[in-house]
Amino acid sequence: MLAAGVALVAVAGLAACGDSKEDAATKALTGFLANWRAGTLQKSAYSGASGATVAAAYKRVAGDLAGVHPTLKPGKVTVKGSKASAPVTVSWPLGGNTWSYPTTVRMVASGDAWKVAWSGSTVNPKLSGDAAITVSRDAAPRGSIVDGDGKPLVSEQPVVYVGVEPDKVKDPAGLTRTLSTALKTDLSDLPGRIRSAPPSSFVDVITLRRNDYEAVRDRIHDLPGVLFREGTLPLAPTRTFGRALLGTVGAVTKEQMEKHPGRYEIGDQAGQSGLQAAYDTRLGGKAGVTVKVGGSDPRVLWQQRPQAGQPLATTLDPTVQKAADAALATEKKHRTALVAIRISTGKVLAVANGPDGGSDDLALTASVPPGSTFKVVSSLAYLRAGVTPQTTVNCPKTVTVGGRKFHNENSFVLGQVPFHTDFAQSCNTAFAGLSSKLGNDTLTKQAAALGVGADWKLGVDVNTGSVPAANSAVDRAAAAFGQGRTTVSPIVMAGISAAVARGHWTQPVLITDPKVTPAADGPALPAADVKDLKGMMREVVTSGTATVLANVPGGPVYGKTGTAEYGSGSEPPSHSWFTGWQGDIAFAAFVEDGGTHENAVAAPLAAKFLKNLNG
Repeated sequence: MLAAGVALVAVAGLAACGDSKEDAATKALTGFLANWRAGTLQKSAYSGASGATVAAAYKRVAGDLAGVHPTLKPGKVTVKGSKASAPVTVSWPLGGNTWSYPTTVRMVASGDAWKVAWSGSTVNPKLSGDAAITVSRDAAPRGSIVDGDGKPLVSEQPVVYVGVEPDKVKDPAGLTRTLSTALKTDLSDLPGRIRSAPPSSFVDVITLRRNDYEAVRDRIHDLPGVLFREGTLPLAPTRTFGRALLGTVGAVTKEQMEKHPGRYEIGDQAGQSGLQAAYDTRLGGKAGVTVKVGGSDPRVLWQQRPQAGQPLATTLDPTVQKAADAALATEKKHRTALVAIRISTGKVLAVANGPDGGSDDLALTASVPPGSTFKVVSSLAYLRAGVTPQTTVNCPKTVTVGGRKFHNENSFVLGQVPFHTDFAQSCNTAFAGLSSKLGNDTLTKQAAALGVGADWKLGVDVNTGSVPAANSAVDRAAAAFGQGRTTVSPIVMAGISAAVARGHWTQPVLITDPKVTPAADGPALPAADVKDLKGMMREVVTSGTATVLANVPGGPVYGKTGTAEYGSGSEPPSHSWFTGWQGDIAFAAFVEDGGTHENAVAAPLAAKFLKNLNG
């Protein structure tokens, strides 16, 4: 076997007739570096050894770097008689770091050909013999996501990795059924993964918090083929705590490694969703790398200490977040969301999604019609147009505008009643009937003054809603009670309630470090109109569609219920809404497909939230 340290000579090309020695040697160098960079040294011809032998020698010497493609930057070739050499800067990408150093490539002339003399020292001047390069990786401590007081929301907590060893599983289908029942998890793909995995590998099943593992330990610990490994992961206080927003951390995926070449190594942890994914570079820091040359006395060739991840500061309040999570935990059939905002500061206190913490962050990114909660916006427009809370506005069973018939929930009738009653009882026909007072862009402008459609800088993805200009009388009538083409997200509706309580709109703030510059404040709302609207929103709770909130602890509640039809058909499905405030906290609760009764789902969830918070 040819030792890696023995000089080898590669035929790199012939000098064209008339080329100078320097040009010919430079071409030889270029060809050699191209082969090194591509990992195809075996393609060259060598004196005294086959290309395969040279490639094998390189593989031994390069060790852990044998499969890495370096960047090679050559300097000027110097020729002295039959010998030539050139400095080359070698740069290796190592998990987000770069190890660079100078080496020398030597060449000799043999007739008309320049041949590249290779030895282990060509890879690195400090190598000799068969000593191989080893690379070890030191993971960086992950930064914490912290709350509004700077206390960690996410910290390292013990977990148990549950897996199976394929060659010890006699009945994959039976084991899958048992594990699925015990873990209450869909594991339908497990039998296939067991069959396709190497016999002695660890096939991942689930990662459990330590206390969750202890709860099922007796049911799974002695199952044949089931393995357990302990570790730690950055986790929130509970499994559902702000789950969709905060996100999760897990083993880096193939897709992440391909998207960020050189940043990750197999076995790294990376953010997989939510803030953990959006701020993975900041939170993850930079892993440390140590490069050594092996042998009986290993020497460090290069070392980069790990750089700890930086914290991500949020405005979340754990007490408010837990109250919101607990409220949504009672609704298990439908997707839900609840956002809470501090009125005086605009700080977001809670971003909750359900069931089970939510898989999507509907609280921030949903794009759905607001239904009658949008009457808060249209009422401001009507008040500015001269309607007062005492103005008599008819509330018939149906009303036809522009050839389209509009109706109330369950076709109720109030008749000739004050506008504040129409608002409290959520009469669609009254609001549609007043729409002749609106211009094509009246609601668009009124909504914009309350932040709808503005360019928010929240530090995370958010849907700020849309209220397109009305093109017809039908569009104006539908938009007046939150239907038609109007869409919002729960945080938008919470921000609208906060704006009414405050007297002007301020963009909600969620991320404070790194600093995010929010959108400019909205204009001051007319004080008289705000006073009237507050009275109307209070009436919704005291005698209107949200009396379920009338006696909750913590003081008077102001708000508006809503149902929002979407889709088509004679009885299209409806979302359920409530938005309002109590004290210094504004909030919005949303239930996807919550039904057609305005007080049926979302308002009770809001009541549970306030009871949890103040009880």
